[in-house]
Amino acid sequence: MKFLDQAKIYIRSGDGGPGAVSFRREKFIEFGGPDGGDGGKGGDVWVECVANLNTLIDYRYQQHFKAKNGTGGMGKNRAGAGGADVVIAVPPGTQVYAEDQETLLAELMKPGERARLAKGGNGGFGNAHFKSSTNQAPRRANPGEPGQELTVWLRLKLIADAGIIGLPNAGKSTFLATVSAAKPKIADYPFTTLHPNLGVVRTPATDFVLADIPGLIEGAHEGAGLGTRFLGHVERCRVLLHLVDATADDIAGAYRTVRAELKAYGAGLERKKEIVALTKCDALDEASLAEKAVALKAAARKKPLMLSAVSGLGVKEVLNALAREIGKAQEKARSASEAAGEPRQKWQP
Repeated sequence: MKFLDQAKIYIRSGDGGPGAVSFRREKFIEFGGPDGGDGGKGGDVWVECVANLNTLIDYRYQQHFKAKNGTGGMGKNRAGAGGADVVIAVPPGTQVYAEDQETLLAELMKPGERARLAKGGNGGFGNAHFKSSTNQAPRRANPGEPGQELTVWLRLKLIADAGIIGLPNAGKSTFLATVSAAKPKIADYPFTTLHPNLGVVRTPATDFVLADIPGLIEGAHEGAGLGTRFLGHVERCRVLLHLVDATADDIAGAYRTVRAELKAYGAGLERKKEIVALTKCDALDEASLAEKAVALKAAARKKPLMLSAVSGLGVKEVLNALAREIGKAQEKARSASEAAGEPRQKWQP
């Protein structure tokens, strides 16, 4: 299944059904009163979070969604049936933006959450609604209200426990393929990964979801190399695993480039817990590796872990470090949610 994290769709709620103009006609009743029923309400358009999705690829092939119109009223005071709703299924972590791509209409994080994007039009009143002592045979009825029509953008930000960041060709996909059953594309050239990949990692302490974020380059926070879309997936990761290629000429520069982009993007990315690892350690001798580790330690102000996904060097140490930090983050989030105790508010038109 292809990964798609952004989609533009067009939605329209149903029109309300018109009211009926009708009069009672029965044997031996000479002057039956008005008995026109009201029209049915048009269907709504809802967006709902479901658990078994992790991409918006379905909305590349279907972009138009229209709810059913309400049925018109009928005689004998029979109201028209309401139009059927349309429910748009999205994966957890989806944001719904207005056409300007800035106004946030809804954010759905947990399966079962839903929000109404377009309300169906009300049905029109039948002529029975307008009878009075001075107008006992009204011949008017209201048409149904029109539905709402709008264009919205769906944006998916992955919900992963840990995210792998780094410059292109730093060994992120190789590490994900080693520690999980994910099968990302792996090659020896930059930008092999064009879409984020997810994998489930199983450790003795806990199981967690690991996201392989495509490589960041200088200017990513301004959109260079689709950087803003890639950085958006990092927002919801609890822990960041920053991989630095040991074969790079400027180790400190490579680390600082990614950190500068995180800080420039904002959204608290620079404050997330970070684990730094030096990758491709099997490609260097001990003396060169020690020199690169010293340079990275000076830039990151922490001792980096030594890692080689190909030979298995340091893989368990990195996974254990990730599991510890994820456990701390989960406990902190659980305490915060219990202290707040407030349900998430949903936007309603």
